[in-house]
Amino acid sequence: MLDPILLRKDLQTVVDRLQSRGVSFDTERFNDLESRRKAVQTETESLQARRNALAKQIGQLKAKGEDASAVMAESQAVPARLKQLEEELSLLQQQINELLMSVPNLPHASVPVGKSSDDNVEVRRWLPAAAGPDGNPAPLGFAPQDHVALGEPLGLDFDTAAKLSGARFSFMRGPIARLHRALAQFMLDLQTGEHSYTECYTPYIVNSSTLYGTGQLPKFKDDMFAVSKGGGDDDPKVDEHGNAFVREDQYLISTSEITLTSVVRDSIVAGNDLPIRMTAHTPCFRSEAGSGGRDTRGMIRQHQFDKVEMVQIVAPDQSYDALEQMCGHAEQVLQRLGLPYRVMLLCTGDMGFGATKTYDLEVWLPAQNTWREISSISNCENFQARRMQARYRPTPQAKPEFVHTLNGSGLAVGRALVAVLENYQQADGSVVVPEALRPYVGGLTVLKA
Repeated sequence: MLDPILLRKDLQTVVDRLQSRGVSFDTERFNDLESRRKAVQTETESLQARRNALAKQIGQLKAKGEDASAVMAESQAVPARLKQLEEELSLLQQQINELLMSVPNLPHASVPVGKSSDDNVEVRRWLPAAAGPDGNPAPLGFAPQDHVALGEPLGLDFDTAAKLSGARFSFMRGPIARLHRALAQFMLDLQTGEHSYTECYTPYIVNSSTLYGTGQLPKFKDDMFAVSKGGGDDDPKVDEHGNAFVREDQYLISTSEITLTSVVRDSIVAGNDLPIRMTAHTPCFRSEAGSGGRDTRGMIRQHQFDKVEMVQIVAPDQSYDALEQMCGHAEQVLQRLGLPYRVMLLCTGDMGFGATKTYDLEVWLPAQNTWREISSISNCENFQARRMQARYRPTPQAKPEFVHTLNGSGLAVGRALVAVLENYQQADGSVVVPEALRPYVGGLTVLKA
């Protein structure tokens, strides 16, 4: 959530920066709510001062033995009005928060202005072998097959998945399932063993408060799979310990960024406990898996997919160093696997809702003869922290400040599987196992039908 103080002090700058993302901020509604908030706050402060003056006047009148009944009558009416003002202020603050909950983060000054992915900027590329004449990886030397044709003889089964669940799911058995598992294990071992992330196991179902904190709700409600509805009349209102509670809607996670980042929700972390680095391998569930018929073939866009996520919680002055560091951690996965990739700095119009700066890693897919996103690494600054009320205390006696949160894929497992199949394919349809994965597949060097 944006800083309300920044909106009050420099609204036009906020409007201009949001406009660079293609977002129009409702200044009329904000100014109306803010004007009413100020009026209520001014009246409250004035009435509190009047209450104090009346109390003093009553004391003086009684000390002189004079009649204080008129002043007491005025004083007795004050608490009711203050209570009314308190309720009005609470409602106005709720309305302001609801407005801001649907507003994306402000782009960092270093982010290029643009409307779509066409305006993203390539930062660097890494090729394990000599480039072709166009600067992309050299051709394989034979007509490449896509991952569907390569994977089906190895156990990739979309027909069974469709029978069980419908479109945009996959079923894997045998060699392909083993390779998929090997990729996830390799990624976890790299991030925990060499990059100091703590491995976590998280819930796959979260409540709506958690999703509001990390920014999935309310904007992306239609992209989530809801699994239960809270608040019904028949729902229990007291837990097994006799504690009252409110039932909330629950959803399947679309990424473990949600659960990992929310570890610090409603918390004040000691400054010397930062940075916090966490990683987790989880399935991810997205009801919107692309639109307009794009990528309907294969594993590129699915309703369920696996991902190894990286999250860092850091002090504000460390977040941009952490962003570069996390990008390097994701790159290491691709380099160890020997997969060609490039790093793209996203423009203002292509960034995610909560991000202030994002790098995408795009891996080369020979069958498509193009680069495809395999990781997205973002700095959210204090955008999520404000929503979550996640703070840290720089020193034991210091005033708490909001942390900065960062997240990134390290990597999307299914897309890594696609990239391995296509880049390591041989003319006969077999697939060479990357050297880094061989310890995870019992020393196998080649996968064959």
